[in-house]
Amino acid sequence: MASLLIRDVRKVYPNGAEILKGVNLHIEDGQFLILVGGSGCGKSTLLNMIAGLENVSEGGIYIGDRCVNDVPPKSRDIAMVFQSYALYPTMTVRENICFGLGIRRVAVAEQKKIVDRVAETLQISHLLDRKPAHLSGGQRQRVAMGRAIARNPSLFLFDEPLSNLDAKLRVEMRAEIKLMHQRLKTTTVYVTHDQVEAMTLGDKIAVMRDGVVQQFGSPQEIYDRPANMFVAGFIGSPSMNFIRGKVRQEQQQLQFVLEHQNSTTLLPIPAAQADAIRRLAPANGEVVLGIRPEHVTDAASARRAEHSDAHHPTEVDCIVDLTEPTGPDTLVFSSFNATRLTCRTHPRAAARPGQPMRLAFDLSKSVFFDPASEQSLQ
Repeated sequence: MASLLIRDVRKVYPNGAEILKGVNLHIEDGQFLILVGGSGCGKSTLLNMIAGLENVSEGGIYIGDRCVNDVPPKSRDIAMVFQSYALYPTMTVRENICFGLGIRRVAVAEQKKIVDRVAETLQISHLLDRKPAHLSGGQRQRVAMGRAIARNPSLFLFDEPLSNLDAKLRVEMRAEIKLMHQRLKTTTVYVTHDQVEAMTLGDKIAVMRDGVVQQFGSPQEIYDRPANMFVAGFIGSPSMNFIRGKVRQEQQQLQFVLEHQNSTTLLPIPAAQADAIRRLAPANGEVVLGIRPEHVTDAASARRAEHSDAHHPTEVDCIVDLTEPTGPDTLVFSSFNATRLTCRTHPRAAARPGQPMRLAFDLSKSVFFDPASEQSLQ
């Protein structure tokens, strides 16, 4: 096992296209790093550079204490699991798993012990004599993982390994990968565009956009305290609500001002956020309120939870556009002042398309952003 250090790494192609723009990441020995972002953000390029499949234009990649910029892939002590599985179709499962062991001239008896142990761990012992064509997608992915585990590398690299699987299998394989990491405790770098995979698998997440790491931290830190509006909107499903408005001081209370139709609604900002917003908000007071759907609910349910019949000061009237029952709760998509709001409510909440609905905001869980820079004000 080994730590991974990526220091000021840039990737520029001969045509001048700059794919990575000075990436800095440090992963401790045994940690699970997720590289997440949309298509073209540079995450797979960075993974290929760690693997040695792409050259580094500037900066350094260190596995343990060794700079591996000029080290060939076979000498980096890594194992890579690809999106396409990359199994040899003419070989059996056993032969696929022990292929790398044969290249390293591991004794045949030892190869058998390793393959049997790995197959038992991944519950594919009954498949060892089959060929890839006779396996399901999930079974092929287990074989690809088994081939990587058999090498006992210092570093695992996963390149969107679950994207070819159906929804049920993706959930199952996520659990398998997490369990594997808990058992082996091998340093792992995992590329995905799926923010659910990022939140459920990683010890650390690097959210990337246009070759730049927008935020690096734990899943909960990134979810609760996004550095900017891109991260806030990318991480979380459904994504965070964004509402433009202004802040102004009313006596001792900082208020978020919502202008709609012919009236104004003032939402009191909790003291924990108010001091930072006073310091960092633009001079004109314009801000963007970010709040996740689970922190917006129907006002009637909020009052019942608080055992009160009184209106909460953060209640706002909206028009319901659409409802999506999910079983344990219902997603309500509503309109407020030409802004689409998504809230997560009780499944029996009285929400009907075209009808008014009163929503309550939990502003203690909100995040405020500068509308110009889109950076967090907290």
